[in-house]
Amino acid sequence: MAITLVMSAVFVPVAFLSGPVGVFYRQFSLTLAISIVISGINALTLAPALCALMLKHDANAKKKKGLLDRFFIIFNKNYDKTERKFGNLVSKIAVRKPVTIALLLFFFLATWGASAILPTGFIPTEDQGMIYVNVTTPAGSTVERTEKVLDEVDVVTHKIKSVENVSTLAGYSLMSEISGASYGMAMINLAPWEEREKSVPELIKELQEKTKHISDASIEFFAPPTVPGFGNASGFEMRLLDKNRGGSLTKTAEVGNNFLEALRKNKVISGAFTSFDPNFPQYVIHVDQEMAAQKGITIDNAMSTLQTLVGSYYATNFIRLGQMYKVMLQAYPQYRAKPEDILQLHVKNDQGTMVPYSTFVKLERVYGPEQITRYNMYTSAMITGDAREGFSSSEAIAAVEATAKEKLPKGFTIEWSGITREQILSGNQAVFIFIICLVFVYLLLAAQYESFLLPLPVILSLPTGIFGAFIALKLCRLENNIYSQVALVMLIGLLGKNAILIVEFAELRRREGLSVLAAAKQGAVSRLRPILMTSFAFVAGLIPLCIASGAGALGNRSIGTAAAGGMLFGTVFGIVLIPGLYAVFASIGQNKKNKNQKPVVIPHEVNHHVHEPA
Repeated sequence: MAITLVMSAVFVPVAFLSGPVGVFYRQFSLTLAISIVISGINALTLAPALCALMLKHDANAKKKKGLLDRFFIIFNKNYDKTERKFGNLVSKIAVRKPVTIALLLFFFLATWGASAILPTGFIPTEDQGMIYVNVTTPAGSTVERTEKVLDEVDVVTHKIKSVENVSTLAGYSLMSEISGASYGMAMINLAPWEEREKSVPELIKELQEKTKHISDASIEFFAPPTVPGFGNASGFEMRLLDKNRGGSLTKTAEVGNNFLEALRKNKVISGAFTSFDPNFPQYVIHVDQEMAAQKGITIDNAMSTLQTLVGSYYATNFIRLGQMYKVMLQAYPQYRAKPEDILQLHVKNDQGTMVPYSTFVKLERVYGPEQITRYNMYTSAMITGDAREGFSSSEAIAAVEATAKEKLPKGFTIEWSGITREQILSGNQAVFIFIICLVFVYLLLAAQYESFLLPLPVILSLPTGIFGAFIALKLCRLENNIYSQVALVMLIGLLGKNAILIVEFAELRRREGLSVLAAAKQGAVSRLRPILMTSFAFVAGLIPLCIASGAGALGNRSIGTAAAGGMLFGTVFGIVLIPGLYAVFASIGQNKKNKNQKPVVIPHEVNHHVHEPA
């Protein structure tokens, strides 16, 4: 009951988290908490019944000892030797309290050191079997030129065996979601994971190498976003803000280009890119409002009519032969082929007379961006990028912030957006989650043991497992991301289970009259076999996750490696540390109890002995 309640209570607080982090934690917490409760009910009902049915033994039956029986005999002999040696080790450590305190301090410091060298992240970029391509041709390019570049990318891509098919679209930017003739995008669908040898990052490197000869366009390859809705690509996303009053777009572009150049030189950053360009050829329409008023034309009517003639207008639908068609209003192409054709178009005034636009409109050729974006009411330029191979997202964020502090002039700042903003906002949220989980476990065990000291050996044994999880992640070149943190929450319950088995049995023996040290030794020795069985079975079950490949591989590896490493270290070192911790805190509790008890005075009876003469 104690194990079931502790393991399910660990996941109760995280089920109430909000935001993107809460979505991940909630799915894991509810699944595990419900399954643990069902498992506890099974352990109290079905498992004993199955034992009565299946584990029958006839003492009178004579049975030949087979190969398996001989293996069990040899295994049990070796285990008994190991158990005796383990008992001697526990006795030596438990009796020396400074050794236990030193081990505890060592694992606290080791856990802190391992967390310092372990790179952190948020949600790992998974191999989703797709690569996005963003193409930007020089400002003012035609759709035909953009299509030509996309065709070249298509030819290069189809030569790679791992590519299944490619879809291209000219006139739209995937990164900034802008429609324009100089933008293009492509989606590369890859073959199934089992049919290709290279991952998405390796294929992106190959594509970048093979498209270097296309020099008249900027071509960016990137993986799709891990979480749909948070940005258009993997990696980081931010906004360069111009907070200067009266700042020009040209100055914003200049500062942005210098900032990008500095980012590209940074060894941590890869693929820094922006679509902000104020050099697109454009026309400004100057309206003579007085002349328009004299002609009986409102500005709203003039601009809406121009939008209909040049840009089209959705009017209505009609059905013919069971098929619905849209009715779109627009001038014929020959009347809108050149910018000057606008002056030859007409608009109806309030008297029903057609008035040419040349009467009250003048055109001026200028240069500017295709779209002016604002972020927090400031003019902004969106910049995207990713961490270079071998570096984590947190290291990329730190590198960008350091570069911004060094390179950006006065009045220019950066603001994070997309999934990167969520990562920064989450901050040290994982630390608070662990603290809340530990408080829940502590209060539950305090009620179980009716003591505020006995739950401490359970809580203080956890750093051994957390240290093992961090070391395993570091050795496997993984990062401390949201999946790893879920595994750490799970380890609180699993390692707490090992400590509960030892402390529960030891406390039972102490109440029966054994000394604290003898109870600690018996609790550790008698519970060694079930602890090793359950822990190693759990680690073995995690091996497929640790070596996972294909869809969701990084998430599976992160949670599997952290849980397996933490369980292995926590079990091996925990079974040595927990009896010592129990001896320390049980002794403190016993001393306090003895001090609080009032001494009882027992009256002595005086016996008078009569000595008879010999």
